[in-house]
Amino acid sequence: MADTYVMRPSRLDDLQSLIELAELSGPGFTSLPVDVPILRERLQKSDDAFLGRLQRIEYGKYLLMMENAETGEVVGCSAVKAGTGIDQPFFNYRVITLAQASQAAGNLRFDMDALVLTNEYVGFTEVGTLFLKPEHRGGGAGRLAAQSRYLLMAAEPERFGTKVLAELRGVVDNEGRSPFWECLGRHFFRMDFTEADRLSATTDNQFILDLMPKYPIYVDLLPPEAREVIGRCHSDGVGAYKLLQWEGFEFDRTVDIFDGGPLVTVQRRHIRTIQESRRVRFEAGDVDSDPAAKQGLASSDMMPEFRVSLAKSILKDSQTAVVSPDTLALLKLKPGSEGRIWQRSK
Repeated sequence: MADTYVMRPSRLDDLQSLIELAELSGPGFTSLPVDVPILRERLQKSDDAFLGRLQRIEYGKYLLMMENAETGEVVGCSAVKAGTGIDQPFFNYRVITLAQASQAAGNLRFDMDALVLTNEYVGFTEVGTLFLKPEHRGGGAGRLAAQSRYLLMAAEPERFGTKVLAELRGVVDNEGRSPFWECLGRHFFRMDFTEADRLSATTDNQFILDLMPKYPIYVDLLPPEAREVIGRCHSDGVGAYKLLQWEGFEFDRTVDIFDGGPLVTVQRRHIRTIQESRRVRFEAGDVDSDPAAKQGLASSDMMPEFRVSLAKSILKDSQTAVVSPDTLALLKLKPGSEGRIWQRSK
């Protein structure tokens, strides 16, 4: 049941669980490559970030695991990268509109879209790596995985950028074929989409700068199957996209250079979960039978033992919230501890 799930920091001993999630995520999920050394490194970097073992906080890469507290099974994950484009370039295509006009041709005027390679999101915090095992989706689990990232930012905002982005997987079939890649990227890279995706996840991305076209690409020159997927997300990502829009993220006319998937952005202070959450002191009580109780989330609101669970809560006043003893147990807190709640509005 979803109310037994808890989001917690990843641990070094989560490797096998992370490998399983990577295998289930399928082609095109760049942030979860089926590569054991890369996944082991991700766990180490996450451990360093949560424990504050970084020389520069903008290098922090926080990986959260969704655990079934009753069974101990890891059923999903999500992540926050404190700063993009800092330790390696973060390339995208920006879709620009060029106005074409000619008086000599009888005042003919029309607009044309073009793709321009950019690296303009330096310092943005990135949310991503949201994946749940299929049998554990629904019942609020997706919201828990997504919103826990924003509650993490609220816990220690100084660790994160003032602007936030998310990159959604584009249209890729079960065999790892991307129409956008086949019609565009393949001509410049001379390799399969899966190989380019692997290099993107495992190198410093210098190969992109070396091989990508240096001039704008007119969208109208691409085949219809490529044009149709520009800015579209994978069918498995539609739910995640809707949650991002609910939080306030907007499409920024920027797409992934490999699969054409959309990139969305928002000011951190405008993120809905952050705006609507509040820091409180917890009391334990019976919330299930109280009509004043509201569904939502509760977090421990502290590093490195950051934890989030689905929770019913009652606001006694602006600084005190009542939650169930089970919720406190999931958060590893005692009555009287401080934390954070977000309540779903009616």
